[in-house]
Amino acid sequence: MMEPTQQDASKLSANNLSIKQIAIAISDLPKAVNFYHKILNIPLAFEVPPNLAFLELGDIRLMLTTLQGSERDHQTSVIYYHTTNIEQYFEQLSTLSVTIERLPAFAAKMPDHDLWIGFIRDPDDNLIGIMEEKQPVTPVAQS
Repeated sequence: MMEPTQQDASKLSANNLSIKQIAIAISDLPKAVNFYHKILNIPLAFEVPPNLAFLELGDIRLMLTTLQGSERDHQTSVIYYHTTNIEQYFEQLSTLSVTIERLPAFAAKMPDHDLWIGFIRDPDDNLIGIMEEKQPVTPVAQS
């Protein structure tokens, strides 16, 4: 694997990455929601039973999720980084010898945006989520 140069890395700086969502692996959704929402008093945004619940912690969303996919993906929490153009970002990452686990794809329809997520791996094989909250495309009315 080629080491990226500073010039290569500078291509990514315009994406202004920030942390937006953290997935926490759980085994029992009702128990986890009870703990995080009722005991820790983190506001519950919504649940998607039987596997998911979302809580809002300031500007960061906590996603409680039962194990999905490979167990190795749940040895640590998955941190989701937000970008403003996920397709372009993945194109740039692919030129830097980054291991792409899953290309960006539509994940969920939210009230005010469409959630798109893709996954990469770091050098230690940790799974990292890259996400974009896209504005829904409104069909143009024909006259």
